[in-house]
Amino acid sequence: MNDLALRLAALDPEAGAAVRVIGHFDALTEARADLQSIVRSAAELADCPMLLVDRPRGLVVRVQADGTVSTAADPVVDPGWPSTQVAGTDAVLWLEGTNPPGTVQAVVLERAAAAIRTVLQRTRSRRVVDDPASVELVLDAAAPEADRLAAARRLGVTTTARAVALAGGRSLVLGLDGVLPEGVRLGVGPAAAVVDLPASGEQARLALRLTAEGTEDDPGPRVVHADGLGALPLLVRAADGSDVPDVRALEHAATVGPWALATLDAVATATSLRDAARALHVHHSTLQDRLLHAETALGWGVREPAGRLRLQLALVLRRAAHHRR
Repeated sequence: MNDLALRLAALDPEAGAAVRVIGHFDALTEARADLQSIVRSAAELADCPMLLVDRPRGLVVRVQADGTVSTAADPVVDPGWPSTQVAGTDAVLWLEGTNPPGTVQAVVLERAAAAIRTVLQRTRSRRVVDDPASVELVLDAAAPEADRLAAARRLGVTTTARAVALAGGRSLVLGLDGVLPEGVRLGVGPAAAVVDLPASGEQARLALRLTAEGTEDDPGPRVVHADGLGALPLLVRAADGSDVPDVRALEHAATVGPWALATLDAVATATSLRDAARALHVHHSTLQDRLLHAETALGWGVREPAGRLRLQLALVLRRAAHHRR
């Protein structure tokens, strides 16, 4: 495929690029890539944000052109954007731009949708075994290893898996192709061998504390993956039980208006103020006005990198404190 792409590129650069796109998604499919990886590749290859939406499943994956994953739970879709239906599903893949797609972008839409279809066909057939007693045993580090392995077999898990912590106190153990539950906050632990799942469960429970309801009072992501947190767990554990001044300042800023926390969260997570305004569905000038009031109550500016990082950490610690179990 690479040789063909090179020969075509010498004759027609756009055709050569299209062939490389086809080869790229074929490789992702063969490697059993997940949905986020496929949508991220589509965004980077199309040089445009991509959005995958399957509303009946509550599935939303949005990735910026630079590969940054958005946490918006209910994005606004412009019907004028180019899109393609994922065959045999309710999922639609959108290319966020009002201009007609070029040849490469059109091929990206088609091949990404085909790769997504393969993932959905594979994962929809996976049934979650709801056996709370076996899950509890698998995730209990104090239980004998033989008992944990036997419980894992009852759950249909014999190789690498992940622990998932759900709001309300329940946990699950899922294979790497398992489908995450919908409509509930959840923390996803890192992939681990069956004997190491207690550690995955512990990290999943911490990740759950960093989720949010996605409302004005509790803005933020409803799903958090522990393996994407980096050093944040160290910060959360160090702050547990402490009176953190920046969290108090954030609670004070929330009294400015019902929009205050959502505004600060959007500014903390968006790549620019204009992107934050779009995420909030307000005019840029409205955001500027709200942000001025919120910054005054907060006690520091959030438009420069240092202040923005301070805000991001305060939001994380606020979620951890609010959702502590």
